[in-house]
Amino acid sequence: MLFRQLFDEATWTYTYLLAEHEGGQALLIDPVREKVPQYQQLIRELKLQLIYAIDTHVHADHITALGKLRELYGCETIFGERTQAQCASHMVKEGEIISLGNLHLKTIYTPGHTDDSYCFLLTNETPQLLFTGDTLLIRGTGRTDFQQGDARQQYESLFNKLLKLPDSTLVYPGHDYKGMTVSTIGEEKRFNPRLQVSNAKEYCEIMDNLNLPNPKLMDVAVPANLGCGL
Repeated sequence: MLFRQLFDEATWTYTYLLAEHEGGQALLIDPVREKVPQYQQLIRELKLQLIYAIDTHVHADHITALGKLRELYGCETIFGERTQAQCASHMVKEGEIISLGNLHLKTIYTPGHTDDSYCFLLTNETPQLLFTGDTLLIRGTGRTDFQQGDARQQYESLFNKLLKLPDSTLVYPGHDYKGMTVSTIGEEKRFNPRLQVSNAKEYCEIMDNLNLPNPKLMDVAVPANLGCGL
């Protein structure tokens, strides 16, 4: 498997490039519009065919590259079916598989950060790779105070879906603000302070009292991303 973790310094966003091998079909998860030249360079150098561009949810902190990549490569643009974005080529359902040759991404609906948050599990690697968007971060979880976020829903998404995966599952988040690049489900169970709760009420109390400022680009990014960043 060919795998690259890419980083946007301005918004602390991780983008993930997956392909079976050099010269094969590829996909991008959570691409950032300003980083399109970097993606083009990698695609050209590794002789890849970009088939899919996927957003885990409608982002509020950066503008997606989905629309631009579709213009450049004719790739399929993918959101989860709960999205309000009307620009997607395809909207995936809970449990749906996105296949890229012998690579298979399973769709997991994980509302809470937003009402259209999805995670994607690469099932045919050992250990499995989980792309969590803004639902599960390294030693944190995504805020739940805008875009129809809901702390109780996020608790259910975390404790009844993601944390039931094998402890060895690799966690690749949509952002990190401290320089961490990867974790595991087992690590997050033990060391993530927001997960050291005994019930949903305790979790909601933490999330409802974060008092975070709105993302700087929120008023620009959300409307733009509803149109795939175009």
